Amino acid sequence: MAAGHINLDAYSDALIVLGTAGIVVPIVQRWRVSPVLVYLAAGAILGPLGLGSLQGALPFLYWLTITDAKNVSGIAELGVVFLLFLIGLELSYQRLLTMRRLVFGLGSLQVAICTGAIGAIAAQFGNGAAASLIIGVCLGLSSTAIVIEVLSTQRRLTTTAGRASFSILLAQDLAVVPLLLFISLLGTRAGGSMLSSLGLALAQAALAIALIVIVGRLLLRPIFRLVAGSATTELFVAATLFVVVGTGVAAGVAGLSMALGAFVAGLLLAETEFRKAIETTIEPFKSLLLGVFFFTVGMGLDFRELVREPVWLLASVIGLIAIKASLIAGLARLFRIPLPAAIETGLLLGPGGEFAFVALGLATALGLLSAGVSSFMLAVTSLTMALIPAMAVAARRITEKLERRKPPEPELAAVPPADETGHAIVVGHGRVGQIVCAMLERHGRPFIATDIDPAAVSAWRRRGREVYYGDATSPAFLKSCGLMGAAAVIVTIHTQAAIDEIVEIVRGLRPDMPIVSRARDATHARHLYAIGVTDAVPETIEASLQLSEAALVGLGLPAGPVIASIHEKRDEFRHELQEAAGLAGKTETHSIRAKTLRRS
Repeated sequence: MAAGHINLDAYSDALIVLGTAGIVVPIVQRWRVSPVLVYLAAGAILGPLGLGSLQGALPFLYWLTITDAKNVSGIAELGVVFLLFLIGLELSYQRLLTMRRLVFGLGSLQVAICTGAIGAIAAQFGNGAAASLIIGVCLGLSSTAIVIEVLSTQRRLTTTAGRASFSILLAQDLAVVPLLLFISLLGTRAGGSMLSSLGLALAQAALAIALIVIVGRLLLRPIFRLVAGSATTELFVAATLFVVVGTGVAAGVAGLSMALGAFVAGLLLAETEFRKAIETTIEPFKSLLLGVFFFTVGMGLDFRELVREPVWLLASVIGLIAIKASLIAGLARLFRIPLPAAIETGLLLGPGGEFAFVALGLATALGLLSAGVSSFMLAVTSLTMALIPAMAVAARRITEKLERRKPPEPELAAVPPADETGHAIVVGHGRVGQIVCAMLERHGRPFIATDIDPAAVSAWRRRGREVYYGDATSPAFLKSCGLMGAAAVIVTIHTQAAIDEIVEIVRGLRPDMPIVSRARDATHARHLYAIGVTDAVPETIEASLQLSEAALVGLGLPAGPVIASIHEKRDEFRHELQEAAGLAGKTETHSIRAKTLRRS
């Protein structure tokens, strides 16, 4: 193909986005900066409102900046489509039904109340009724893409705050279509036909979703069975992409959000046996396309607005977050969401969302908003969206402080019997500690378990297990657990510094005490042997031994000889680690003894 027929603008813009994703983001991530912030900043700096506006004076910027946001906007929209599809995969109809109170109750109230409050404030600054209502609608919604991505990265989607945030965001997504139609009707001055047109649009949306569900139930499972039967990865990837994009397009043709159609498809596939394989297939596409989306959001940030009215802009950013966060937190409390989770939900959803970019553009094109007001509101929205990762961090710190200040539950006031003897002390009652305690119970051995998670301690004490809340790195707490009369200490936590401190305390108080500790790997096990642990169990070695045992028995070898050989191999590893630790143990032992003497 001749060079003159190549659309260089599209290729140069794609290269800039890919370069940001493949080069800039990995470099900046080393400094523990959120990738979302990197994409937003890159879009703002390299976009048409940033350095891209200087291309006329500096032609070399052509290959370093984006000239037209439309060249990547279509790809960016797919990022949100894939995100909502994956969210649908993670849910099920049963879970969605249990959330209906939050989605249609809390979510609907949030949209209505925040729209009304923000619209009323906008009216105080000289905006007309229609303009104020549109500003309230646009700023009242939040960013599904960024909030869900932040919660997913932090693995907090299943927490109380995560579920509440997702419920409100889902209600907002459901409201997008009627709200866009409402703006269109305001622009055409439909008068008395407005209510009937809105009802017709809602009926059309319900019909479209019903058709997607019916067709999906009939065709999706047979399609994936057929493709999976071919055992060809490429065909499975192609089928998955077809379903995601196809359902999105079908929803778009019906006047719905493409993301909403993909969400419904994800819900349908969540009930099938192909769920995990589809998640694995989609994840790389989702991450890259979401990066493009965040990049385009950053391109909407006009630095000229920062210079034009910096004080009003800053006040609007702070005011928007404060008003929405307060209203959402208050509504969440009305729906019996705990205060820490309500505050976290409010701070996450306080900033604006991507809907504003679509709605404000439509309102400006219809003459409902002036270009100046629209540009200012877009700047406010962009800045608040850029603050979401920081808001998530602030929310976690605030909620952690609130959790610590909560009055202790009655179960946490229980004091371990310091005069007990002959028992084992199990430090840590997580997944590993629970299994250890269960085995001690099965063999009738007395024990006291400790943990620093108050909720877990309360839950297990209600179930009758002798678990106590406290910090095992405190000598006084260990003594209160009967350390001086205990038969052994079993350390099941994974934090190396805490393990070292516990071993140091136990060895200082009870030099003869048998100490069995969990170790991360062989290197960690050698270290533990060197500082005085009686027996260390490396997770990697133990997993490989269990895998070997299962494989050998599965291959048809008799279980008895296999188990005996595994025990022999485990003893060999233990002997090797103890020998290796003995070479380096003297130095570390002297250090521990010195610390113990200083402490005493």
